[in-house]
Amino acid sequence: MKKETEKTIAFLGAGNMAEALIKGILGAALFRPEEIIASDLSHDRISVLKDRYKIRTTLVNSEAAEEADIVIVGLKPSVVEPVLEEVGGRLTGKLLISVAAGIPLLRIRTHLHKDVAVIRAMPNAAALVLAGATVLAAGPNVTPELLRQGIAIFESIGRCWVLDESLLDAVTGLSGSGPAFVMVVIEGLTFGGVKCGLDYDMALALAAQTVYGAGKWLIESSAHPAALKDFVASPGGTTIAGLHKLESSGVRAGLISAVEAATLRSKELGRRRPPAV
Repeated sequence: MKKETEKTIAFLGAGNMAEALIKGILGAALFRPEEIIASDLSHDRISVLKDRYKIRTTLVNSEAAEEADIVIVGLKPSVVEPVLEEVGGRLTGKLLISVAAGIPLLRIRTHLHKDVAVIRAMPNAAALVLAGATVLAAGPNVTPELLRQGIAIFESIGRCWVLDESLLDAVTGLSGSGPAFVMVVIEGLTFGGVKCGLDYDMALALAAQTVYGAGKWLIESSAHPAALKDFVASPGGTTIAGLHKLESSGVRAGLISAVEAATLRSKELGRRRPPAV
């Protein structure tokens, strides 16, 4: 995001995702510390961020929103709408990005002036180590330039894509919940190594590095995963014997079902969330 004029970015809510974004945008030189302001009800939390990143902080959401050109809402879903009611009058003409799960664009926009540009973002937990997968959904008045700014912000913590909002439940089921599914795979590989004689720490290190390396190999090669699988699996060898066991155990179908179940649960939670009062 090339800065043509000085801008200020505010974070309403100073939790782990806000910190990841602050770290990312500073590392990418998208903003200087004095151009970042974070608000939170916890004095201890904002003190930590101020000391760690030399940014500006406040205990008052409306103060942060007033000063910013871009406002990122990283609050718990249950308090997002009351906070938007509180600060909505200070967001006119600005870009608002919500990372709150389960609150659709239409619900967000009901609390704001019609000229506020709104983007929904669905990052995942790997953003905490700047290796996240984020999908953005843009509201009707988000210009290409504003969308470009949003993409740049989330590319500072990993990779970023833009999709229609109707697909965000599927995104939640895959990349949102996916890190937990992958941890189960890593645990399984680890215990497999332990069963075959490796000590736990060595098995865990090998399993984690193997999953990391496989993902990196896939991304950088742009190959189909089946092609890379076949590259490793030589005729009559160890890998094909293991793959046979995975297929007969239904691992592939289990992962498909896990993503589907998480997606359906995301849709269910979105329907159940009560309207703001």
